[in-house]
Amino acid sequence: MMKDNKILKEVINMAQPTYIKFEVPADLSNKALEALEMARDTGKIRKGTNETTKAIERGIAKLVIIGEDVNPPEIVAHMPALCDEKNTPYIFVKKQVELGAAAGLTVGSGAAAIVEPGKGKELVEEVAQKVQALKK
Repeated sequence: MMKDNKILKEVINMAQPTYIKFEVPADLSNKALEALEMARDTGKIRKGTNETTKAIERGIAKLVIIGEDVNPPEIVAHMPALCDEKNTPYIFVKKQVELGAAAGLTVGSGAAAIVEPGKGKELVEEVAQKVQALKK
């Protein structure tokens, strides 16, 4: 039975883009989207791959949210490595349409960054801590 689970995980990992470094539980990705919505309303966010990349490079991103279904994957493939380099927490969400909606867009967004969390400060910190635990 253990061998079957290991094979199943390998098959699942092969189906994912290479930039996805860890599996994120649905409730945690929902919390990240909720934090993004709070920051959108009461703080400051950056939406889109280019703006998010700039926020990471400038060291102002508190939490980066990356879509798993971005096509082609090369568009966001650099972000996890850049976040690791800058010690910025990042998380993956299944659908970029959900990410775009949480950022206040009518279209999908490959990535978004929370720059000033506003009223979502505690939620951002909670998500960042849980992501750190997932990465280990």
